[in-house]
Amino acid sequence: MKYLLRFFPEIIIKSREVRQRYISVLRRNLRTQLDAVGPGISVTGGWDSLSVDAPLDESSAQERVLQILTHTPGIDTVMQVQTSELVDLDDVARRACELYAPLISGRSFAVRCKRVGKHSFNSIEVERVVGAALMRAAEGARVDLSNPDVSVRVGIQRSELMLVENTYKGLGGYPLGTQDGVLSLISGGFDSTVSSYQCIKRGLLTHYCFFRLGGAEHEIAVKEVALYLWMKYGASHRVKFVTVPFEEVIEEIVSKVDNSQMGVIFKRVMMRAAGRIADRLKVEALITGESVAQVASQTLANLAIIDGATDKLILRPLITVDKREIIDIARAIGTEEFVKNVPEYCSVVSVRPTTRARMHRIEREEANFDEAVLQAAIERAEYQMIDRVMEGLGRPQNALQELQEPGADTVVIDIRHPDEEERNELVLGNLQTPVLKIPFYQLRSRFAELPNDKSYALYCEKGMMSRLHASHLREAGHANVAVYRPVRSD
Repeated sequence: MKYLLRFFPEIIIKSREVRQRYISVLRRNLRTQLDAVGPGISVTGGWDSLSVDAPLDESSAQERVLQILTHTPGIDTVMQVQTSELVDLDDVARRACELYAPLISGRSFAVRCKRVGKHSFNSIEVERVVGAALMRAAEGARVDLSNPDVSVRVGIQRSELMLVENTYKGLGGYPLGTQDGVLSLISGGFDSTVSSYQCIKRGLLTHYCFFRLGGAEHEIAVKEVALYLWMKYGASHRVKFVTVPFEEVIEEIVSKVDNSQMGVIFKRVMMRAAGRIADRLKVEALITGESVAQVASQTLANLAIIDGATDKLILRPLITVDKREIIDIARAIGTEEFVKNVPEYCSVVSVRPTTRARMHRIEREEANFDEAVLQAAIERAEYQMIDRVMEGLGRPQNALQELQEPGADTVVIDIRHPDEEERNELVLGNLQTPVLKIPFYQLRSRFAELPNDKSYALYCEKGMMSRLHASHLREAGHANVAVYRPVRSD
């Protein structure tokens, strides 16, 4: 299978030097991810477009290639093309009719040709000859150059003919790594997950900082959604996930600070901690999911007071975005189901929170706060590479058993998102092992209902989610859980 990739339009308008650099980074990002799919996949091209050749037989592997192409920042359009040797105009018309005539019957169409190289004809001649042939071949077809139902796309690159079979919308944005690193304060809710995604899409190398307020379930859920965002949109670069134990900090705030000022001071304390962590990671900006007036601490007056707690640049991608729009984006990028199942935990809730904090009042309240408690939390922060966040959950890594061929007495649980499971169904071949489909976001509640005299092996595409949830279940006392990791046939 061959794909042509069109760049995000803002890349095209950059200076020559910047455009070349962005395209080079995008090409490298794609190779990094596609190398893991299978051998022989090539990424070529440069100034105008990139070409991906994926000579893979398995449909599941082709699906993984397409998923990577449509979810990698920097790509505007992905075109799946048929390729053949260029013979002459009559052959171009014949091949175009074979592909497009069934698609344009009774519909309007327009032929678009892009040509590279020296030929005895020009692009307008190609469009005219192919258009005339399609009018003869497709009953009820009509030409509409302004707003066609179907765009017939013909590409000619020197001696190669390309006809576009399918067109897919890309992610857009800038290639990941073309912009500086940032630290996203992620809580697992709609806002912080969407703001993290927006940064990845804009090419920012996005690390994650989670302030643990209490409860293992919350920590696992946040790691889960961060892992998902990285796997789907940012896997070309390894980033860090930082967990800061904030339980004692919360106790200090609740016991020492006036109730009405707690929300603003809590945010300021988080910003101070995040700023020091950002220094260690050598990044200069913090990311939050705050939106104007969404809650009491997010008025302009309060945000200004909060910003004064750190000298780091604080970016708020969602500052003017409505909650409904944020939820719509979460649904589109696949994080909605995660967020719905993130356990809520918050001890810093003011009865009558201030919406217009005053700096002198904040400073007076903060004087009661023991800064040593915050410093101790920062020093105990745990730094993990994002692809290893399933580790350190209370049991050693080797406590989890990985099964390549589960026995008949083991039940395999497919924990993937229903959309992913539907695209690429799990097939166990000749194995007699039963399979249950329980999405990751239902696993915590439904696992307790399963018979405890059975053994269970969790399955996901790359093994990361399955290890994360298996670790959690074992931590909860379920010793009958393993991970199913079949040997890849490609």
